[in-house]
Amino acid sequence: MTIYFIIITIIVSLIAFQNNVLYRKLIFNPYLIETRRQWYRFFTSGFIHADLIHLAINMIVFYSFGAALEFYFEEAFGERGQALYVILYLSALLMALIPTYKQNKLNPGYNGLGASGAVSAVVFACILFNPMQSLYLYGLIKLPGIVFGVLYLWYCYYMGKKGGDNVNHSAHMWGALYGWLFTIVLSPSLLVDFFNKLINFRDAL
Repeated sequence: MTIYFIIITIIVSLIAFQNNVLYRKLIFNPYLIETRRQWYRFFTSGFIHADLIHLAINMIVFYSFGAALEFYFEEAFGERGQALYVILYLSALLMALIPTYKQNKLNPGYNGLGASGAVSAVVFACILFNPMQSLYLYGLIKLPGIVFGVLYLWYCYYMGKKGGDNVNHSAHMWGALYGWLFTIVLSPSLLVDFFNKLINFRDAL
């Protein structure tokens, strides 16, 4: 399913780059959601991007973690794994943006786009399954997944408060937390396994 999501996102993003009318119809605009009940924007905005770099970064990260999470879900949930994976990704598009919607629903000038919230959900669900898996900060600094996760959440919170860089760090943070909690709700025993893996790693040091 990861590949299908990536293909659809690339196609829709590339079309939207050339079609401003479509771009405006799909983009996340809390004011239009509030006043015209265009709820679909929570989801469609995750399939368009600001530019090729934005698209490439999201899809590379998604590809890197999506296939792994599909494997984890199939092992943990059997035949339901694929369907639950799809539900996680699509629902994360919505859940990551709800705080932004509440904050900006009376601001007609606010717009947002990109799959980052859902991609963050996928990354953090992977961290739940394998907290000691090595991840790379900025593609260079090797860190255990749990360390990367803590730093990522701190960075999103800090930058969200600071603002000024035209990035919706709130969506990244809430998407990440949602992906983690969604998976725990599906199987609470995963949280026990998560802490056991941390404890075992500490004891092995």
